[in-house]
Amino acid sequence: MHYRLETLEVYEMKVNILLLICVVSGILVACEGGQLRKRFYEKTCPSAEDIVRDVTWNHVYSNPRLPAKLLRMHFHDCFVRGCDGSILLNSTANNTAEKAAVPNLSLSGFDVIDDIKEKLEEKCPGVVSCADILALAARDSVSFQYNKSMWEVLTGRRDGTISLVREALINIPAPFFNFTQLKQSFARKNLTVHDLVVLSGGHTIGVGGCPSFSNRLYNFTGKGDQDPSLDATYAEFLKTKCRSLNDTTTFVEMDPSSARNFDSSYYTVVKQHKGLFQSDAVLLTNKGASNIVAELEDLNKFFTEFAQSMKRMGAVEVLTGTSGQIRKKCWAVNSS
Repeated sequence: MHYRLETLEVYEMKVNILLLICVVSGILVACEGGQLRKRFYEKTCPSAEDIVRDVTWNHVYSNPRLPAKLLRMHFHDCFVRGCDGSILLNSTANNTAEKAAVPNLSLSGFDVIDDIKEKLEEKCPGVVSCADILALAARDSVSFQYNKSMWEVLTGRRDGTISLVREALINIPAPFFNFTQLKQSFARKNLTVHDLVVLSGGHTIGVGGCPSFSNRLYNFTGKGDQDPSLDATYAEFLKTKCRSLNDTTTFVEMDPSSARNFDSSYYTVVKQHKGLFQSDAVLLTNKGASNIVAELEDLNKFFTEFAQSMKRMGAVEVLTGTSGQIRKKCWAVNSS
C-alpha cells in the first residue's frame, strides 16, 4: 500500500513537471490535447461556436438546471475513453453503452446536444464533432449566468465509435470514494490533486440523489451509524429529505446556499463539513487538498483555476486528426 501511494506521488510530480515544460515552451496544446486548438472551425464552419452558444443559452433560459447537467455529462464523457462523445451514444442490439451505467442513469440534456447538432448539420454538414459540441455546450451553459465565456475551450476533437457500459463503471469516480481512490482515478487521466479539488467545485451547481449519500446518514460503516465527519445539524436536515436508505427518487441540492449559482461557495460548504458526498468530505482529509479548498473560497481564484483545470480535462485522451469520425447523429455511430 505504501509503495502504491508513493508511486502516485511521484506520478503526480511528473505530471506537474510535464505541464510546466509545456507552458514554458509554448506548446500547451500539443502537450495536453494533441491537435486541439483555438477556433478549429474558423474556416470550415465559422459560425459553429456562435450556434452552440445561442442554442445552449436558449435552452438554459427555459431550464436553469441545465448547466449542472451538461457540466456533469462532459465530466463523465472525458473520464471514459477521453472526451470523445462516447457518453452520447445509445445502446444497440449488440452493445450496452455508457448511458446505461448506474452513474449515468440520472444524466439528462441529451436533447440539447441533439438540437445543437441538428442546427450545425444544417449549416455545416459533417464538420463539427459531437465531442466538441458537448465541451462547448458545457462551458456555454455555465457561462449563461455571467453573459460571457467562463473558460476557453480548444476544439478539434473527433467522435469515438465505442461506448461500453463496463468502462463507465470502472472509470467514473464514485461519490463514496475515499481520497486515495479519487486521487488514483484522476491520476489515470493525467490530472493532479489540484485538478481534483478544482473540478470538485463543479458541485456548486446541481443536485445529488439520495442513494449517492444516504449511507452517510444511516449506515456509514455498516452498523446503522452516521458519518461522524458530516455536520450533525446538516445531517438531520438531510434526513428530512432522504428518509431511509430505500429512497431512490429524492434529489438534494449539492450546494444548499447557491445551487443554481456557479460560484465558490461549495468550498465554504466543504470547510463547514456540509459537503453532500463522501467524495466532497474527503478533500479535508489530505493536507494539500485541504489547503487548496481554503484557497478556492476566493471567487476570482476559483474562476481562474477552474478555467485551467477544465482546459486540461477537456484534452484528456482526445481523438484528433483522422482518428474517430464526425457523427451525423450524436447518438449513433455513422453507418459505413
